[in-house]
Amino acid sequence: MKIQESAENYLETILILQQKNANVRSIDIANELQFSKASISVAMKRLRENGYIEMDELGLITLTDKGYKIAKNMYDRHKVITGWLVSIGVDEKTAAEDACRIEHVISQETFDRIKSFAEQSG
Repeated sequence: MKIQESAENYLETILILQQKNANVRSIDIANELQFSKASISVAMKRLRENGYIEMDELGLITLTDKGYKIAKNMYDRHKVITGWLVSIGVDEKTAAEDACRIEHVISQETFDRIKSFAEQSG
């Protein structure tokens, strides 16, 4: 199932924040992405309605299995592509920014080839 790039970014951000802090609230996502709390609230409502996240009565956000799978895939792509770009001489900040865009649009086949190449040369 293909979801919008923005939803993939939100899910990936939730995963990263969970790894750092364990507990994630909408305000944490807003601060991390530098978006308004209102924008994040709307996005979280959509993610919840589509079964990607759950939110408890305290406002703590957790990924569902479906949301985690997408978040992990995006985060893995981000790390591999960033590392590969750095390995070919791209500045780390630029590599991370470019990887954030690339991770959403490349095919699985292309990603698998980049990952394989990066593992062989690293």
